[in-house]
Amino acid sequence: MGQDSIYKTPGGEHAVREFYDSVLAHWPVPVEGVQVETRQGPTSILACGPPHGPPLVLLHGASSNALMWMADVAHLAQRHRLYAIDIIGEPGRSAPTRPRWAGPAYSDWLADTLDGLGLGSVKLLGLSQGGWIALKLATAQPERIEKLVLLSPAGVVRDRATFLLRVLPLLLLGKRGIRAINRIVVGPQPMDPGALAFMELILTHVRSRMDASPLFTDLELQRLTMPVLLLGGEKDAIRDCRAIEKRLRGLLPRFEAQLLPETGHALVKVAPRVAPFLNR
Repeated sequence: MGQDSIYKTPGGEHAVREFYDSVLAHWPVPVEGVQVETRQGPTSILACGPPHGPPLVLLHGASSNALMWMADVAHLAQRHRLYAIDIIGEPGRSAPTRPRWAGPAYSDWLADTLDGLGLGSVKLLGLSQGGWIALKLATAQPERIEKLVLLSPAGVVRDRATFLLRVLPLLLLGKRGIRAINRIVVGPQPMDPGALAFMELILTHVRSRMDASPLFTDLELQRLTMPVLLLGGEKDAIRDCRAIEKRLRGLLPRFEAQLLPETGHALVKVAPRVAPFLNR
């Protein structure tokens, strides 16, 4: 395949898409696939929950897709209309576009997606890279975000240098190395075997994006006047969630945080922790 593809081979793309479809067939609540056009290309969304419920938009992390919310949607969809977006340039059903982190491309893309869904203001929840994209829109158009939930977001503090030092040699070890990387990312908490298998498949067949997203300035973060909730794992191998909490607490007027012991970077089954904040 050409270097412009996010997949290493056509067979790998087929395997990832086939696995996606097999997992989606077990989505725990009735779901509707929606596609909208944006200036970065078509964007795919999984919509579920009461059609007239308050909108809650979900943004997954890097090297993932909207299916990562599978364990949380049944709880969150009790009160909200959920829109789990496949982020562009990631192994979902959206365009393979990977614009530069710098500039407005990602906030424009997310705003286009919300416009295409007919949504004005929303509640927004993002994990890791998805947290960075959530922050990108929330700092650019804060009036569109009613509440913001950040799960170990990128862009607030620099990632741990030790993470790359541990991971780069493992990339040379094939499937054994990929499994080791996933275990580092997940951390000590248990993980569904099916989710681990999908993570392994993606790292095997998808070209990971290696360029780091930039940090937000204090002035940008001070635009976040909406209620903000941070969730982070105290065993997060990628970034220091205590440092994230410290920086955001010093800048945001309506901020709260929950740091979870014995929890790594992969924050799953978080609905019971975020629902009270969203429903308040």
